Amino acid sequence: MDTTIRDSQLSERLKDAIRQTAPGTALRHALDMIIAGHLGALICIGDTEGVLAAGDDGFVLDISFTANRLFELSKMDGAIVIDKDLTHILRANYHLNPDPSLPTSETGMRHRTAARMSLLTRAIVVSVSERRQVITLYVDGRGHQIRTVPELMTSVNQLLVSMQNSRQQLDRSLLRLTTLELDNYVTFEDVADTLYLFEVLMTQAEALDRVILQLGLEGRTIKMQRDEFIGDMDDQYTLMIRDYAAHSSQESATAIRRALHDTNNITLRSAARIAELLGYEGKSEDSTVTPLGLRTLSTVNVVRRGMADKIVDEYGSLSELMDDIGQNPARLDDLGVENPTILADSLYRMWGKRA
Repeated sequence: MDTTIRDSQLSERLKDAIRQTAPGTALRHALDMIIAGHLGALICIGDTEGVLAAGDDGFVLDISFTANRLFELSKMDGAIVIDKDLTHILRANYHLNPDPSLPTSETGMRHRTAARMSLLTRAIVVSVSERRQVITLYVDGRGHQIRTVPELMTSVNQLLVSMQNSRQQLDRSLLRLTTLELDNYVTFEDVADTLYLFEVLMTQAEALDRVILQLGLEGRTIKMQRDEFIGDMDDQYTLMIRDYAAHSSQESATAIRRALHDTNNITLRSAARIAELLGYEGKSEDSTVTPLGLRTLSTVNVVRRGMADKIVDEYGSLSELMDDIGQNPARLDDLGVENPTILADSLYRMWGKRA
Protein backbone atom coordinates (compact mmCIF):
# COMPACT_ATOMS: atom_id res chain seq x y z
CA MET A 1 0.00 0.00 0.00
CA ASP A 2 1.19 3.53 -0.80
CA THR A 3 2.81 5.14 2.28
CA THR A 4 0.74 8.33 1.92
CA ILE A 5 -2.52 6.36 1.80
CA ARG A 6 -1.48 4.24 4.78
CA ASP A 7 -0.54 7.32 6.82
CA SER A 8 -3.88 8.92 5.93
CA GLN A 9 -5.79 5.84 7.05
CA LEU A 10 -3.79 5.65 10.27
CA SER A 11 -4.49 9.34 10.92
CA GLU A 12 -8.24 8.79 10.50
CA ARG A 13 -8.19 5.77 12.82
CA LEU A 14 -6.33 7.79 15.46
CA LYS A 15 -8.86 10.63 15.12
CA ASP A 16 -11.70 8.15 15.63
CA ALA A 17 -9.95 6.81 18.73
CA ILE A 18 -9.49 10.34 20.11
CA ARG A 19 -13.19 11.11 19.50
CA GLN A 20 -14.18 7.97 21.42
CA THR A 21 -12.09 9.02 24.43
CA ALA A 22 -12.83 12.76 24.35
CA PRO A 23 -14.48 14.56 27.30
CA GLY A 24 -18.25 14.05 27.29
CA THR A 25 -18.09 10.41 26.17
CA ALA A 26 -18.94 7.47 28.43
CA LEU A 27 -15.52 5.93 27.80
CA ARG A 28 -13.72 9.11 28.90
CA HIS A 29 -15.92 9.24 32.01
CA ALA A 30 -14.80 5.70 32.87
CA LEU A 31 -11.13 6.54 32.20
CA ASP A 32 -11.35 9.61 34.44
CA MET A 33 -12.82 7.45 37.21
CA ILE A 34 -10.00 4.91 36.77
CA ILE A 35 -7.42 7.70 37.09
CA ALA A 36 -9.21 9.18 40.12
CA GLY A 37 -9.28 5.73 41.72
CA HIS A 38 -5.50 5.36 41.23
CA LEU A 39 -6.05 2.21 39.18
CA GLY A 40 -4.48 0.83 36.03
CA ALA A 41 -6.28 -0.66 33.03
CA LEU A 42 -5.77 -2.30 29.63
CA ILE A 43 -8.77 -1.95 27.32
CA CYS A 44 -9.13 -3.36 23.78
CA ILE A 45 -11.87 -1.86 21.60
CA GLY A 46 -12.89 -3.50 18.31
CA ASP A 47 -11.46 -6.36 16.22
CA THR A 48 -12.71 -8.68 18.97
CA GLU A 49 -11.91 -11.83 16.99
CA GLY A 50 -8.27 -10.81 16.66
CA VAL A 51 -8.05 -9.72 20.29
CA LEU A 52 -9.63 -12.91 21.67
CA ALA A 53 -7.34 -15.03 19.48
CA ALA A 54 -4.32 -13.39 21.14
CA GLY A 55 -5.27 -14.31 24.72
CA ASP A 56 -7.06 -16.73 27.03
CA ASP A 57 -8.77 -17.20 30.39
CA GLY A 58 -10.63 -14.30 31.95
CA PHE A 59 -14.38 -13.95 32.43
CA VAL A 60 -16.93 -14.17 29.63
CA LEU A 61 -19.41 -11.34 30.20
CA ASP A 62 -21.21 -9.98 27.11
CA ILE A 63 -22.95 -7.27 29.15
CA SER A 64 -24.00 -3.76 28.16
CA PHE A 65 -21.25 -1.17 28.30
CA THR A 66 -21.51 1.57 30.92
CA ALA A 67 -18.83 3.81 32.40
CA ASN A 68 -19.46 2.47 35.91
CA ARG A 69 -19.16 -1.16 34.82
CA LEU A 70 -15.90 -0.47 33.03
CA PHE A 71 -14.55 1.29 36.13
CA GLU A 72 -15.50 -1.61 38.43
CA LEU A 73 -14.01 -4.22 36.08
CA SER A 74 -10.73 -2.29 35.89
CA LYS A 75 -10.14 -3.25 39.55
CA MET A 76 -9.20 -6.73 38.30
CA ASP A 77 -5.95 -7.63 36.57
CA GLY A 78 -5.85 -8.45 32.86
CA ALA A 79 -7.49 -6.78 29.89
CA ILE A 80 -11.07 -5.70 29.26
CA VAL A 81 -12.42 -6.46 25.78
CA ILE A 82 -15.15 -4.20 24.32
CA ASP A 83 -16.88 -4.35 20.92
CA LYS A 84 -16.10 -1.68 18.33
CA ASP A 85 -19.39 0.17 18.85
CA LEU A 86 -18.79 0.47 22.60
CA THR A 87 -22.11 -1.22 23.37
CA HIS A 88 -20.97 -4.50 25.00
CA ILE A 89 -18.20 -5.55 27.36
CA LEU A 90 -17.22 -9.04 26.21
CA ARG A 91 -14.38 -10.09 28.51
CA ALA A 92 -12.74 -8.99 31.74
CA ASN A 93 -9.55 -10.15 33.44
CA TYR A 94 -8.48 -11.41 30.00
CA HIS A 95 -4.85 -12.52 29.69
CA LEU A 96 -3.28 -11.18 26.49
CA ASN A 97 -0.25 -12.84 24.93
CA PRO A 98 0.82 -10.84 21.85
CA ASP A 99 3.89 -11.93 19.89
CA PRO A 100 6.88 -10.67 21.93
CA SER A 101 8.90 -10.17 18.74
CA LEU A 102 6.62 -7.31 17.64
CA PRO A 103 8.64 -4.08 17.87
CA THR A 104 7.86 -1.49 20.54
CA SER A 105 9.79 1.26 22.31
CA GLU A 106 7.55 1.10 25.39
CA THR A 107 9.09 0.03 28.70
CA GLY A 108 6.24 -0.79 31.08
CA MET A 109 4.61 -4.21 30.79
CA ARG A 110 1.09 -2.85 30.30
CA HIS A 111 2.18 -0.33 27.65
CA ARG A 112 4.31 -2.90 25.81
CA THR A 113 1.33 -5.25 25.67
CA ALA A 114 -0.94 -2.44 24.48
CA ALA A 115 1.46 -1.38 21.71
CA ARG A 116 1.93 -4.95 20.48
CA MET A 117 -1.81 -5.69 20.54
CA SER A 118 -2.44 -2.60 18.40
CA LEU A 119 0.17 -3.89 15.93
CA LEU A 120 -1.19 -7.43 15.96
CA THR A 121 -4.86 -6.41 15.58
CA ARG A 122 -6.92 -3.49 14.31
CA ALA A 123 -8.20 -2.82 17.81
CA ILE A 124 -7.88 0.52 19.55
CA VAL A 125 -5.97 -0.25 22.73
CA VAL A 126 -6.14 2.02 25.78
CA SER A 127 -3.54 1.72 28.49
CA VAL A 128 -3.93 3.49 31.85
CA SER A 129 -0.76 3.67 33.91
CA GLU A 130 -1.45 3.14 37.59
CA ARG A 131 1.89 4.60 38.67
CA ARG A 132 2.09 7.62 36.34
CA GLN A 133 -1.68 8.21 36.08
CA VAL A 134 -1.41 8.61 32.30
CA ILE A 135 -3.83 7.42 29.61
CA THR A 136 -2.32 6.35 26.28
CA LEU A 137 -4.13 5.33 23.09
CA TYR A 138 -2.47 2.87 20.73
CA VAL A 139 -3.31 2.53 17.05
CA ASP A 140 -1.10 0.41 14.79
CA GLY A 141 1.67 0.47 17.38
CA ARG A 142 1.72 4.24 17.72
CA GLY A 143 0.93 5.80 21.08
CA HIS A 144 -1.03 9.00 21.71
CA GLN A 145 -1.11 10.32 25.26
CA ILE A 146 -4.46 11.74 26.32
CA ARG A 147 -4.05 15.16 27.93
CA THR A 148 -6.25 16.53 30.68
CA VAL A 149 -8.75 19.31 29.98
CA PRO A 150 -6.68 21.91 31.91
CA GLU A 151 -3.60 20.96 29.89
CA LEU A 152 -5.55 21.26 26.65
CA MET A 153 -7.04 24.62 27.65
CA THR A 154 -3.54 26.02 28.22
CA SER A 155 -2.71 25.11 24.60
CA VAL A 156 -6.04 26.57 23.43
CA ASN A 157 -5.37 29.94 25.06
CA GLN A 158 -1.87 30.15 23.60
CA LEU A 159 -3.11 29.25 20.11
CA LEU A 160 -6.03 31.71 20.21
CA VAL A 161 -3.69 34.57 21.14
CA SER A 162 -1.29 33.56 18.35
CA MET A 163 -4.14 33.32 15.83
CA GLN A 164 -5.46 36.74 16.79
CA ASN A 165 -2.02 38.30 16.26
CA SER A 166 -1.51 36.46 12.96
CA ARG A 167 -4.94 37.50 11.66
CA GLN A 168 -4.26 41.15 12.48
CA GLN A 169 -0.91 41.03 10.68
CA LEU A 170 -2.49 39.25 7.71
CA ASP A 171 -5.32 41.81 7.46
CA ARG A 172 -2.78 44.64 7.35
CA SER A 173 -0.69 42.81 4.77
CA LEU A 174 -3.72 42.17 2.56
CA LEU A 175 -4.80 45.83 2.68
CA ARG A 176 -1.31 46.85 1.59
CA LEU A 177 -1.23 44.16 -1.10
CA THR A 178 -4.58 45.29 -2.53
CA THR A 179 -3.25 48.84 -2.92
CA LEU A 180 -0.11 47.53 -4.63
CA GLU A 181 -2.22 45.36 -6.93
CA LEU A 182 -4.35 48.32 -7.99
CA ASP A 183 -1.14 50.31 -8.56
CA ASN A 184 0.11 47.32 -10.59
CA TYR A 185 3.39 47.23 -8.73
CA VAL A 186 3.64 44.00 -6.76
CA THR A 187 7.00 42.30 -6.18
CA PHE A 188 7.64 38.69 -5.27
CA GLU A 189 8.77 39.91 -1.85
CA ASP A 190 5.27 41.35 -1.29
CA VAL A 191 3.72 38.04 -2.37
CA ALA A 192 6.06 36.00 -0.17
CA ASP A 193 5.37 38.13 2.92
CA THR A 194 1.61 37.69 2.58
CA LEU A 195 1.70 33.99 1.72
CA TYR A 196 3.89 33.43 4.77
CA LEU A 197 1.25 35.01 7.02
CA PHE A 198 -1.49 32.94 5.37
CA GLU A 199 0.48 29.77 6.05
CA VAL A 200 1.19 30.75 9.66
CA LEU A 201 -2.52 31.35 10.32
CA MET A 202 -3.58 28.09 8.66
CA THR A 203 -0.93 26.10 10.54
CA GLN A 204 -2.12 27.59 13.83
CA ALA A 205 -5.72 26.72 12.92
CA GLU A 206 -4.67 23.16 12.13
CA ALA A 207 -2.96 22.88 15.52
CA LEU A 208 -6.07 24.24 17.23
CA ASP A 209 -8.25 21.72 15.34
CA ARG A 210 -6.19 18.91 16.87
CA VAL A 211 -6.78 20.28 20.36
CA ILE A 212 -10.51 20.82 19.70
CA LEU A 213 -10.77 17.18 18.60
CA GLN A 214 -9.26 16.10 21.92
CA LEU A 215 -11.64 18.33 23.87
CA GLY A 216 -14.76 16.69 22.47
CA LEU A 217 -17.91 18.45 23.76
CA GLU A 218 -15.72 20.87 25.70
CA GLY A 219 -14.39 22.25 22.41
CA ARG A 220 -17.59 23.57 20.83
CA THR A 221 -17.20 27.18 21.99
CA ILE A 222 -13.52 27.17 21.06
CA LYS A 223 -14.38 26.02 17.54
CA MET A 224 -16.65 29.06 17.18
CA GLN A 225 -13.74 31.31 18.16
CA ARG A 226 -11.47 29.48 15.74
CA ASP A 227 -13.96 29.92 12.88
CA GLU A 228 -14.28 33.63 13.69
CA PHE A 229 -10.51 34.13 13.39
CA ILE A 230 -10.31 32.18 10.12
CA GLY A 231 -13.41 33.67 8.49
CA ASP A 232 -13.00 33.47 4.72
CA MET A 233 -9.20 33.37 4.87
CA ASP A 234 -9.10 29.78 3.62
CA ASP A 235 -10.77 30.84 0.34
CA GLN A 236 -8.70 34.04 0.21
CA TYR A 237 -5.50 32.00 0.51
CA THR A 238 -6.38 29.83 -2.48
CA LEU A 239 -7.50 32.84 -4.54
CA MET A 240 -4.23 34.66 -3.85
CA ILE A 241 -2.22 31.66 -4.99
CA ARG A 242 -4.29 31.50 -8.18
CA ASP A 243 -3.68 35.24 -8.66
CA TYR A 244 0.09 34.81 -8.72
CA ALA A 245 0.74 31.24 -9.88
CA ALA A 246 2.06 30.63 -13.39
CA HIS A 247 -0.88 28.22 -13.79
CA SER A 248 -4.01 29.57 -12.13
CA SER A 249 -6.21 26.48 -12.02
CA GLN A 250 -7.82 25.30 -8.78
CA GLU A 251 -5.85 22.04 -9.02
CA SER A 252 -2.56 23.91 -9.36
CA ALA A 253 -3.42 26.13 -6.37
CA THR A 254 -4.22 23.07 -4.25
CA ALA A 255 -0.85 21.51 -5.11
CA ILE A 256 0.99 24.77 -4.36
CA ARG A 257 -0.76 25.10 -0.98
CA ARG A 258 0.37 21.58 -0.15
CA ALA A 259 3.96 22.50 -1.12
CA LEU A 260 3.84 25.70 0.94
CA HIS A 261 2.57 23.74 3.95
CA ASP A 262 5.47 21.29 3.60
CA THR A 263 8.06 24.08 3.33
CA ASN A 264 9.92 25.04 6.51
CA ASN A 265 9.46 28.56 7.91
CA ILE A 266 12.90 29.89 6.97
CA THR A 267 12.53 28.83 3.33
CA LEU A 268 8.95 30.14 3.31
CA ARG A 269 10.31 33.66 3.86
CA SER A 270 12.41 33.43 0.67
CA ALA A 271 10.84 35.35 -2.21
CA ALA A 272 12.93 33.42 -4.73
CA ARG A 273 11.71 30.08 -3.35
CA ILE A 274 8.09 31.29 -3.33
CA ALA A 275 8.49 32.29 -6.97
CA GLU A 276 9.72 28.76 -7.76
CA LEU A 277 6.75 27.20 -5.98
CA LEU A 278 4.44 29.47 -7.97
CA GLY A 279 6.01 28.21 -11.18
CA TYR A 280 8.58 30.90 -12.08
CA GLU A 281 12.34 30.60 -12.55
CA GLY A 282 15.11 33.08 -11.96
CA LYS A 283 13.00 35.60 -10.05
CA SER A 284 14.33 37.75 -7.20
CA GLU A 285 12.54 39.54 -4.39
CA ASP A 286 12.42 42.74 -6.47
CA SER A 287 10.96 41.09 -9.57
CA THR A 288 7.46 42.37 -10.30
CA VAL A 289 4.45 40.19 -11.00
CA THR A 290 0.97 41.09 -12.29
CA PRO A 291 -1.95 39.53 -10.36
CA LEU A 292 -5.09 38.21 -12.00
CA GLY A 293 -7.22 39.99 -9.40
CA LEU A 294 -9.40 37.08 -8.25
CA ARG A 295 -8.88 37.79 -4.55
CA THR A 296 -9.49 41.52 -4.79
CA LEU A 297 -12.58 41.10 -6.98
CA SER A 298 -14.03 38.51 -4.61
CA THR A 299 -14.11 41.09 -1.80
CA VAL A 300 -16.53 43.33 -3.74
CA ASN A 301 -20.17 42.64 -2.81
CA VAL A 302 -21.59 42.94 -6.33
CA VAL A 303 -19.21 40.27 -7.66
CA ARG A 304 -21.16 37.03 -7.23
CA ARG A 305 -19.49 33.64 -6.75
CA GLY A 306 -17.87 32.55 -10.00
CA MET A 307 -18.10 36.03 -11.53
CA ALA A 308 -14.49 36.95 -10.66
CA ASP A 309 -13.24 34.14 -12.92
CA LYS A 310 -15.36 35.45 -15.81
CA ILE A 311 -14.03 38.98 -15.33
CA VAL A 312 -10.42 37.78 -15.22
CA ASP A 313 -10.95 35.59 -18.30
CA GLU A 314 -12.27 38.65 -20.14
CA TYR A 315 -9.67 41.20 -19.05
CA GLY A 316 -6.64 39.02 -18.35
CA SER A 317 -5.52 40.85 -15.21
CA LEU A 318 -6.61 43.38 -12.60
CA SER A 319 -4.51 46.12 -14.20
CA GLU A 320 -6.25 45.63 -17.56
CA LEU A 321 -9.62 45.84 -15.82
CA MET A 322 -8.64 49.08 -14.05
CA ASP A 323 -7.44 50.58 -17.33
CA ASP A 324 -10.76 49.85 -19.02
CA ILE A 325 -13.42 49.96 -16.31
CA GLY A 326 -13.92 53.72 -16.29
CA GLN A 327 -14.18 54.14 -20.06
CA ASN A 328 -16.16 51.01 -20.96
CA PRO A 329 -18.45 49.79 -18.12
CA ALA A 330 -20.80 48.21 -20.69
CA ARG A 331 -18.22 45.49 -21.19
CA LEU A 332 -18.92 44.33 -17.64
CA ASP A 333 -22.65 44.45 -18.39
CA ASP A 334 -22.07 41.98 -21.20
CA LEU A 335 -20.43 39.62 -18.72
CA GLY A 336 -23.51 39.67 -16.51
CA VAL A 337 -22.10 41.92 -13.77
CA GLU A 338 -24.92 43.76 -12.06
CA ASN A 339 -24.18 47.39 -11.21
CA PRO A 340 -20.77 47.67 -12.92
CA THR A 341 -20.61 51.28 -11.70
CA ILE A 342 -20.69 50.06 -8.10
CA LEU A 343 -17.89 47.60 -8.91
CA ALA A 344 -15.81 50.41 -10.40
CA ASP A 345 -16.48 52.73 -7.44
CA SER A 346 -15.58 49.94 -4.97
CA LEU A 347 -12.27 49.24 -6.69
CA TYR A 348 -11.39 52.94 -6.84
CA ARG A 349 -12.24 53.34 -3.14
CA MET A 350 -9.88 50.45 -2.32
CA TRP A 351 -7.30 52.15 -4.47
CA GLY A 352 -7.83 55.45 -2.64
CA LYS A 353 -8.58 57.28 -5.89
CA ARG A 354 -11.65 58.52 -7.72
CA ALA A 355 -12.97 57.18 -10.99
